[in-house]
Amino acid sequence: MTSLHSKPLALKNVTVTDSFWRTEQELVRTAVIPYQWNALNDNVPGAAPSYCMHNFKAAAAQNKRKDTQGKAFVPPKYTFRGFEALPEDPANPDPDKFYGFVFQDTDFSKWVEAVGYSLAHYPDPALEQTADQAIDVVCAAQLDNGYLDTCYILNDMDRAFTNLRDHHELYCLGHLVEGAVAYYQGTGKDKLLKAACRFADYVDERFGRKPGQLRGYPGHEIAEMALVRLYEVTGEQRYLDLAEYFVTERGRQPYIFDIQADENAKRDADANYKPNTDPNRYAYHQANKPVTEQDEAVGHAVRAGYFYSGLADVARLADDQDLADAAERLWRNIVDKKLYVTGGIGGTVDGEAFSYNYDLPNDSAYSETCAAISLAFFARRMLELAPKAEYADVMESALYNTTLAGMALDGKSFFYVNPLEVNPYACHKDSRLRHVKPVRQKWFGCACCPPNIARIVESVQEYAYTVAEDGGTLFTHLYMGGVAKAELNGTAVELDVTANLPWQGDGKAVVRLGGDAAGTSAQAPARFTLAFRLPGWVGDESAAAAAITATGESESGADSSRVTREIRDGYLYLTGEWRDGDTVTFDFPMPVRMLAANPLVREDAGKVAFVRGPITFCAEEKDNGANLHLLHADVEALLADPSVAKVEEFDFHAGAKGQGEVEDVTRRMVKLEVPAWREPLPAAVAAAGEGAAEVPAFAPLYAVYAPVKREPATATLIPYFAWANRGENEMTVWLRG
Repeated sequence: MTSLHSKPLALKNVTVTDSFWRTEQELVRTAVIPYQWNALNDNVPGAAPSYCMHNFKAAAAQNKRKDTQGKAFVPPKYTFRGFEALPEDPANPDPDKFYGFVFQDTDFSKWVEAVGYSLAHYPDPALEQTADQAIDVVCAAQLDNGYLDTCYILNDMDRAFTNLRDHHELYCLGHLVEGAVAYYQGTGKDKLLKAACRFADYVDERFGRKPGQLRGYPGHEIAEMALVRLYEVTGEQRYLDLAEYFVTERGRQPYIFDIQADENAKRDADANYKPNTDPNRYAYHQANKPVTEQDEAVGHAVRAGYFYSGLADVARLADDQDLADAAERLWRNIVDKKLYVTGGIGGTVDGEAFSYNYDLPNDSAYSETCAAISLAFFARRMLELAPKAEYADVMESALYNTTLAGMALDGKSFFYVNPLEVNPYACHKDSRLRHVKPVRQKWFGCACCPPNIARIVESVQEYAYTVAEDGGTLFTHLYMGGVAKAELNGTAVELDVTANLPWQGDGKAVVRLGGDAAGTSAQAPARFTLAFRLPGWVGDESAAAAAITATGESESGADSSRVTREIRDGYLYLTGEWRDGDTVTFDFPMPVRMLAANPLVREDAGKVAFVRGPITFCAEEKDNGANLHLLHADVEALLADPSVAKVEEFDFHAGAKGQGEVEDVTRRMVKLEVPAWREPLPAAVAAAGEGAAEVPAFAPLYAVYAPVKREPATATLIPYFAWANRGENEMTVWLRG
């Protein structure tokens, strides 16, 4: 491939100092990580139990019995207890049995990943001791051969890897690797990393195309991208080869899922078993055809995002143009036809999946928090394949909007589903909206989203910068305050960034030179390139480029051109001889943009959404009254004079009691005041009371058409990620025009 590949800076080489992301990381560190540790140990009153640490302790105890009893030990025999196994007496679970979902181990793996990221920058001896003790329990659960999945360790190892489609062992491997690598990089401790390597080695022996190996691949992807990380931290080629095998074997016929389903039916004497002959039966798993033949993002959105991330990783490291082309085709389908304006993906609850092209419902959206996170993973890896600003634009939107919306501002409740329109009355009454919650929940039995938020927030700095593989260019993809350290053309360089995003577009980056790779201390000028993303939300690439200036460009005399500029693929490349203390200043315009969806998105026809910078805004009942479907943006006034949309800094006061409880929190934000108008309710309907389902009989259901009366109003719009922090109320992103 001819693209300029890049790789992210190591976590410890990037720090966050800006108020926005530092606040988010502090929230995760002080509230979310401790809260989730209690959840993993089933110590959150009123929350669904995890059983995660219960299972590891049970498996460790079983291993100890096996060691003590020797040949007298009788391993457990398989009894199918469902995809989620729950105790008959919830108050007294059997200490020796497995409970929860088949993938329950991953609750720990994602938690310890967030812990590793946190400890990399914020040492905490007490937290580290807690994590070390948890790791001791987890490692004690591992079998001598390296296998580590408590579902089968506690249920019957004879059935391990016999249901790859549904039972998530390779998914558990992937998250274990991700957590182990993060904890090793954050603390230098390798006990969990060694356990992850042993599990990966066992899988490498079992899977592949050699005689006697299992020609299988994950039912739920993530092992692909995780194995790439394991390769990068250990240098062991077999992990990259295994990742490439999983990527390229997927979707090949005969389908391993079919083969195993037939075998399991025979083994269990299932008289009701009928083979699935639907030609598109494995689209849900992105396994209906080999990835090089795929051109549409289909199936479970989280699985897809994880798989596409691994695909892009393998394409880059294997220098495989066919795989890179497949990644680009799938990216284009998502961004052009299946992406919410909030950076979310997954339009339907049916399979938690991508819907058909342009089907982006608002009130029944699934838009899982994990799916937005997986899209950020995919976007970053596309940036590593080729630095194009569009990838970073989408990544930024997913991070600031749907990802953060998944967590309350106190860090103690969470959204699994992130709709773009909510009528609480309908959520409670309409079974078709059973998946949509008008307030965040304390926890979930299937708790993939809360720890996913924690791990990406604590590692967000890894998404801000990459370095070209030739070592000569440092890319800035996200504008957040902090320090990025890299070696560029043999010189140690620090980029000390201050930024006021997402509320203001200004900031600067100061260049610090620390000598060459050999360790000489001279702060001599050095030649390299700094590439800065030109954000799409500015609205005009030339205006974005004009907002960036470098001291090396503006000097007079012989040095006037020691730094030159070039715009390419949405980045401004500043190349030349840099001196210690050189400064790059930026002040991006942040217009309020009124967006319309593609006309083929039927749900948004005649509607507009408001975006400023990376933030998507929404209207809540708390600010605008009920019946938001009757609130219209005054598009004529906004088109005539965009400046009538007012931008106002304010203190957002979160807090709610009862269901959807949020502790009192105050955060400085920006809100929009937008000219609007309301359709008045008929007098009889209004008299029935706000939000009433029934109205007097003399209020007709239908009436002769008459032009709608317009009552002047002002729509108050808050950042989408902040909605539902003040109790249950209506919300909408899209306003009628």
